[in-house]
Amino acid sequence: MEYFAKHYEVIVVGGGHAGIEAGLAAARLGCAVAVFTINLDWIGNLACNPSIGGTSKGHLVREVDALGGEMARAADANTLQSRILNLGKGPAVHSLRAQIDRRTYSIHMKHVLELQENLDLVQTEITQINKTQEGLWQVKTRVEANYTADCVILATGTFLAGKIYVGDVSYSGGPDGMFPANELAVSLKTLGLPMRRFKTGPPSRVNRRSIDSSKLEPQYGDEKTIAFSFYNDVPIKNIEPCYITYTNEATKKVVLDNIHRSPLYGGKIDGVGPRYCPSLEDKFVRFAEKERHQVFIEPCGADTEELYLQGLSSSLPEDVQLAFLHTVPGLEHCEVMRIGYAIEYECVDPLALRPTLEFLDFEGLYGAGQFNGSSGYEEAAAQGLVAGINAAGKVKGKDPLVLDRASSYIGTLIDDLVTKGCSDPYRMMTSRSEYRLILRQDNADRRLTEIGYQIGLISKERYEKFLHKVELIIQERKRVHKEVISPSQALNDILVSRETTPIETGVRLEELFRRPQLNYEVLTAFDTNRPDLTGDIFEQVEIDIKYEGYIKRQQAQIDEMRRLEVRPLGENLDYAEISGLRLEAKEKLKKIRPLNVGQASRISGVSPADISVLLIWLEKERENGKR
Repeated sequence: MEYFAKHYEVIVVGGGHAGIEAGLAAARLGCAVAVFTINLDWIGNLACNPSIGGTSKGHLVREVDALGGEMARAADANTLQSRILNLGKGPAVHSLRAQIDRRTYSIHMKHVLELQENLDLVQTEITQINKTQEGLWQVKTRVEANYTADCVILATGTFLAGKIYVGDVSYSGGPDGMFPANELAVSLKTLGLPMRRFKTGPPSRVNRRSIDSSKLEPQYGDEKTIAFSFYNDVPIKNIEPCYITYTNEATKKVVLDNIHRSPLYGGKIDGVGPRYCPSLEDKFVRFAEKERHQVFIEPCGADTEELYLQGLSSSLPEDVQLAFLHTVPGLEHCEVMRIGYAIEYECVDPLALRPTLEFLDFEGLYGAGQFNGSSGYEEAAAQGLVAGINAAGKVKGKDPLVLDRASSYIGTLIDDLVTKGCSDPYRMMTSRSEYRLILRQDNADRRLTEIGYQIGLISKERYEKFLHKVELIIQERKRVHKEVISPSQALNDILVSRETTPIETGVRLEELFRRPQLNYEVLTAFDTNRPDLTGDIFEQVEIDIKYEGYIKRQQAQIDEMRRLEVRPLGENLDYAEISGLRLEAKEKLKKIRPLNVGQASRISGVSPADISVLLIWLEKERENGKR
């Protein structure tokens, strides 16, 4: 029999990476919050690869940290191996990636939620959601308890109407052997949300004792490690190695000989899979000319022998998966602990969302994470944080947080989703940002800590530490601008050895740093007045100097972009009345309801000519005193 249980200001449906950040942010901003999850033991589960960060994703984690989120600190506390990717390239694409102990990470996050003031963590399945006559949101649980809230954040991951595929076998299910949220999926469709089906799937996991590591290429962590969190003083230790191996012609033959048994190619799977993380079947069909594909073998934890086979995702039948696994060097006798599978699930069309992640047509209802059509733990955490901040802001009557594309990868991620939409699971990449030289992982705190402090998620103590760091950067920049290095034979020998011009007169240290061949480390012996500072200070100064011209050029582009961003467009603007707009532009603008001209300019189907028409119309409205 149904009963009323409790009222909350914010309810979060889902305890994954989006739900965690959403719940913590709203609670830390003073709201009464409930986080509902199907299973408390799988809070923050790393259902796919046991890692956090990577190319562009490391940027997101550090931005979440700079704004006051939790993922970076949890990752640092549960790291098995830490590496910076793309060190051979420029700093814009340097990205931190860490192998994570998936079970201790989950336990860690569960405890953080349990300790959080204002937050109730509850194991239950949400089966229905609707709006009450009083204007509140109401959610109903499997055991017929009803809860109400001012705002609800949907962070359901891959659970909505989940369906598992392994060859000819398919059944209703959630990730990692969990049960799905079927009734909630029906309820959301009944509510009127624009839903569609996507697909993802993890590869097999094998027992460490059954692999031959002598045939594998070991991959160790960096000798000098850094943390995800800007204010983590605990050294990051490398505990476990990873390994690399490759598929071969024998692997390819097994897969292609059995491709007719794949549910992906047999037409059984309707969901759209991630473009940038294809299954093994896809790799051999789409990239037929490639002789081999790389396989990363990654530890799942310090207290388990389970290894994750990144690069071997498949939904082929179990016997076929076993056959192709045994063709891979080092895996000839591997014992499979969890077979690979594909999972289809329901998610929403993100074009139905505002940049705040609130639904356009459902006030107080927010979406976050894979529910919004994205993929990845880091993308989920970033959206959860923004949704939690904005839900809390709505309850408390504060201005919403909208991060633009020039402020962060988080801003780029959300703008892409709500303005451009996605036809397959969205994955963040550095190439998606037109301002990536400014949006580096190393300066995320300089870009976003002030915002986090103003919101209320960064403590005064942490903010003062940040201000002290900024002052040290300023002072060191002034010092290298004034410091003059005198010529010497020893210095010129180093300059020549590094294929750069020797000096004949004194040269400012700043000018030497502008040379790509030189850095703080190379010039240590000649920089006798160098203060005792941490490496991150020197890194910021060096990058600012080396890329000063490029940064100024990109800042000019940002200034121009923001000129359009400040030209607001009313959400209820009737575009049909604006003459000169093409029909397609009118339809797209009416559907997406952009906040400003800048967002309108990024909508697919809205041309530069349409933007010119909008600007002329806005100017006429301003002259007539209407805007």
